[in-house]
Amino acid sequence: MVEYKDRLKEAMDDLSIGRTQLANVLGISYQAVRKVLLGESSGFDLENHNAACAFLGVRSEWLLSGKGPKHPEKPNFAPADVGVRRVPLLDYVQAGQMTEASGSGIANESAEHLLTAIVVSDSAFALRIKGNSMEPDFSEGDVVIIDPMEQPLPGDFVVAKNGDHEATFKKFRPRGISNGQEVFELVPLNEDYAPMRSDQQHIEIIGTMVEHRKYRRR
Repeated sequence: MVEYKDRLKEAMDDLSIGRTQLANVLGISYQAVRKVLLGESSGFDLENHNAACAFLGVRSEWLLSGKGPKHPEKPNFAPADVGVRRVPLLDYVQAGQMTEASGSGIANESAEHLLTAIVVSDSAFALRIKGNSMEPDFSEGDVVIIDPMEQPLPGDFVVAKNGDHEATFKKFRPRGISNGQEVFELVPLNEDYAPMRSDQQHIEIIGTMVEHRKYRRR
């Protein structure tokens, strides 16, 4: 009996797409894709299923049930670009090497990339959450997309550079002006962690979160 996993593998083989490449596009782990292909999971959730169909160029109904044609009918007009953009997935050290003024980062074409359909600048990047300082809203393994060209507003979530030049992800809270300089706090959502203040230690805002991808844990 042909199942979801078999049709998914067929569609991947048609385009010579590997497990790692599909996982990167969907923003999920290699193991999650492997489970689906091995039949250990019945399929992707709706969001990732639709994203896989769009990337592989197959119809949702065909991938789900095998009914109807594999590929959607080609329209007799040229659709407008939807603005899908690739953004590099950086680690915390690479993100800490970003500079707010130039928006330049440490990434190359061999780095892992994610796709996003929202409008972001050329300097946007993704960061995978680590630790529990931002729970319960942000869990370890979640992915946030950061745009250095977006100025933070009170309550926004930002990536900042600390004195060790390593990135940190926190909530932005302005605290007024002191000696002609804006004072702000970086606030963890987990009360077990202390906030950071820009008038007490060197903190440089790198960029503002524009997208949050939260993945269900199994």
